[in-house]
Amino acid sequence: MYLYVSFIDSHKLANMMTEIDAKTGRQSAMRFAGHALAGSAAVLAVAYVGIRLHVNFSTTGFVHLLIVVLVAMMSGFWEATVTSLVALTCLNYFFVPPVYTLYVADPQNWVALITFESTALLVSRLSIQREKQARTAIQERRRMEKLYELSRRTLLMNPQQSPGSQIVAQIRDVVQVEAVALFDAARARVDTAGDDNPELEVLARDTYLQDRNEDHADLVTWQRVLRPGTSSIGAMVLRGINLSPLLADSIASLTAIALERARAFEKQSHAEAARQSEKLRTAVLDALAHAFKTPLTAIRTASSGLLEAGRLDAAQEDLVTLIDEESDKLNVLSTRLLQTARLEASETNLRKETVLIPQLIDEILTRHSDQLGGRPTQVSIANQRCATYGDRELLGTAIMQFIDNAAKYSTPGSPIAIAVDDRDGEILISVHNEGSEVRPEDRERIFERFYRSPGSNHRAPGTGLGLSITKEAAEVHRGRAWVNSEEGRGTTFFLSLPRTERRVT
Repeated sequence: MYLYVSFIDSHKLANMMTEIDAKTGRQSAMRFAGHALAGSAAVLAVAYVGIRLHVNFSTTGFVHLLIVVLVAMMSGFWEATVTSLVALTCLNYFFVPPVYTLYVADPQNWVALITFESTALLVSRLSIQREKQARTAIQERRRMEKLYELSRRTLLMNPQQSPGSQIVAQIRDVVQVEAVALFDAARARVDTAGDDNPELEVLARDTYLQDRNEDHADLVTWQRVLRPGTSSIGAMVLRGINLSPLLADSIASLTAIALERARAFEKQSHAEAARQSEKLRTAVLDALAHAFKTPLTAIRTASSGLLEAGRLDAAQEDLVTLIDEESDKLNVLSTRLLQTARLEASETNLRKETVLIPQLIDEILTRHSDQLGGRPTQVSIANQRCATYGDRELLGTAIMQFIDNAAKYSTPGSPIAIAVDDRDGEILISVHNEGSEVRPEDRERIFERFYRSPGSNHRAPGTGLGLSITKEAAEVHRGRAWVNSEEGRGTTFFLSLPRTERRVT
């Protein structure tokens, strides 16, 4: 049904254009006849006056030439040609001997008449060309004025409103087109202005999908793909009799720039909002972590005191032990929250020293062996003397997060492989485990604070803070952290740190 309606609309438009062309042709013919008759009448009037006043051939010829030039300037070349032929006939008949005949006896008069006609035609042609150049210059100036006004309005668009609806309204108002449709690929929406024609909306989408510009002069429709650079961001369709391919290209370029500018503003606004939100969240975390520390210290002191005091039966001792263990976990969580807040707020005062990486890894494995769940570790170190310059405690926390993460998500009983490579001015620490794969879309997000991959909640408990701390710790040490994961091959986390230039003894 829609295709049928579209076909009917196109058929009506074609018929309308045919009628307009026929009407225009009739008007042009009538205008041509009127101007030619007017010019001929003026020539005859001058000839009559010349005969009555006994004016010679030369004077009358110059006056006729002036009339031909005026007709050329006011009407056109062909009207001037008809006028020049009438003038040539009048001069021959009334002023060239023998008069009142079309016969020319003297060859010099032939030369004079041919020269007159040639001069009239040449001057008419030059006059028409000059007139066309002037009209072209005026049209070009008007086109530039429209483009300037359109560009000025696009710069003053309201960033809080949809750019598409504003752009089509401005094009409709400034360029005076019959209708315009704009397809914004990023928002997957079509904005229109002017005549309500659903066909233009479909045409705008098709133009973007086909990625091709098209001109339909018979339908006064111009299709343009919007490209601010090498890739397309949308398409637009213009319909109007006062358009040209060059003007359509210019409007499309301005529209593409306006859409790209609107996108950049949106990204900047979102980034600023995210920054403010992150700043507020960091402040809240810092406050919560400090608030937790005081009651946790009292709980740990009380539970430890009850265990030391004794006189508890087995059930009571188990409960107190559970309180002590869980308060230790809460204390670790509070510490992580404080570390994260300080790292995010750039308030960390690093206590830098020369840190031997192999020695640091050995201390971590010794201190936290109970968190490995009985999984064996395989340590491979290329250089036992490799060192970096940084905060020992923060670096230890970062590496421990990788090891703890590998222990949580590895296959039970599988080994955890830790490798240290010293090359190209950096120290590369990797922790590999066999187990579930980290999806490609999650390999960046797992380093975001509080983010956990879908399904990870069922495999191991966690807060989503550990890997974010590792990433922040790497960045404050001018390093970086990332992950590689492949199904069947396991997951490897990497920590890159700058190698120290200090001598280690």
